[in-house]
Amino acid sequence: MPTVFLEEIPGYPAPHSPYSHAVVAKGLVFVSAQIPVRPGGGPTEVAGATMQDQTRQSLRNLQTILEAAGSSLDRVVKTTVLLARPDLYREMNEAYAEFFPGPKPARAMARFGAEIPGVLVAIEAIATLD
Repeated sequence: MPTVFLEEIPGYPAPHSPYSHAVVAKGLVFVSAQIPVRPGGGPTEVAGATMQDQTRQSLRNLQTILEAAGSSLDRVVKTTVLLARPDLYREMNEAYAEFFPGPKPARAMARFGAEIPGVLVAIEAIATLD
């Protein structure tokens, strides 16, 4: 299977920087960190003011990209959660758990290094195609 670069997803904002939303290679989907952009909005139009709302939107965006790549949230094996405000970890964790009710993927967390106005969280993932 050739490597596929998903730079455009129907109904989803184009990347605002030089990256692909996801890359499919060797049976895996590598999704770039997704911020809580509003579907149908601009590439940096943030949806939600709270950590819970932004976590949910980031994960819905992740789900959209995974489905466009032929995968799904239940095939996620690893996530990395980037927090602009680590003190809001509990709020993020509460919303995050809603999207992974079964077996939980491996996860790492780090402080979000980029300063994007209004963005509290970004989430990247690795998922399988099968």
